[in-house]
Amino acid sequence: MAREYKIEDYRNFGIMAHIDAGKTTTTERVLYYTGKSHKIGEVHDGAATMDWMEQEQERGITITSAATTTFWKARDGKMHRFNIIDTPGHVDFTIEVERSLRVLDGAIALLDANAGVEPQTETVWRQADKYRVPRMIFCNKMDKIGADFYRSVEMIGSRLGAHAVVMQLPIGAETEFKGVVDLVEMNALVWRDETLGAAWDIVEIPDDLKARAEEYREKMIEAAVEMDETALENYLEGKMPSNDEIRALIRKGTIAVKFYPMFCGSAFKNKGVQPLLDAVVEYLPSPADVPAIKGVDAKTDAEIERHADDNEPLSMLAFKIMNDPFVGSLTFARIYSGKLTKGISVDNTV
Repeated sequence: MAREYKIEDYRNFGIMAHIDAGKTTTTERVLYYTGKSHKIGEVHDGAATMDWMEQEQERGITITSAATTTFWKARDGKMHRFNIIDTPGHVDFTIEVERSLRVLDGAIALLDANAGVEPQTETVWRQADKYRVPRMIFCNKMDKIGADFYRSVEMIGSRLGAHAVVMQLPIGAETEFKGVVDLVEMNALVWRDETLGAAWDIVEIPDDLKARAEEYREKMIEAAVEMDETALENYLEGKMPSNDEIRALIRKGTIAVKFYPMFCGSAFKNKGVQPLLDAVVEYLPSPADVPAIKGVDAKTDAEIERHADDNEPLSMLAFKIMNDPFVGSLTFARIYSGKLTKGISVDNTV
């Protein structure tokens, strides 16, 4: 049976952060805006789709990694398949995050705009470094009292030692947070509150943000052109890259884990989620973009590679076992190559 979606149109990614940065709330907005769910499940009501365990619903925290699939029509007009894992943020469940990061192609690191980089942020960041997972950063809770986007940018450098490439600037903060400035398109997106975040207006950049937008756009372009010698030479000669070229170069740097595109918004207030979904398509890798998985031939002990190709032999990694009250034991596995079909016998080589 032929694939409905090409491998290049898949995005396997997780959402990781310190506890209470808004991972599950962001995931719930993603499911709502992609049409997977028809009402927004709130964590504080115990109604979040991804918090399926009774203990999670009672406590309002994520204890175990939850996986779901949804679809998004991006700026390129194509439908893309998203396989999303929402990971726990509490320090006691760090091993759940580690298991998930091992099988992901990319991740979104969430920050609380008030707290910035927190202790568990550093822990999950190091775990992602261990597996060289390409990441984007979403500075969430821009509506929160004390929210400071620019302090969060600084903390990424000082606490994580990472290079954040700012792709958006917030318009306002705390109760005055209205939308974002898109530094690629150089326009502003202002959400309409009455539409639950479903609609926004594209307007000119506010006068008080124009100078800062130019400053951060220049930094973004400088990071982008360093990914390609020709683009760098052209830039030094005064030739600016087009917007499509900027996106392609930012994608290249993200996949190579050279830097991390940074966005902002407020998932709870329904602002900034759709541009984040477009960014997942534009900057995070598909399975075809990541290096081949390496393993050992069980018969010869020789090191072998498997690529993201249906025609190669089956290779997969089981990363989670869950007991469902209705269907019993469920095994979550990442398929790296080949096909898993009904009735076949699979060897466990671990």
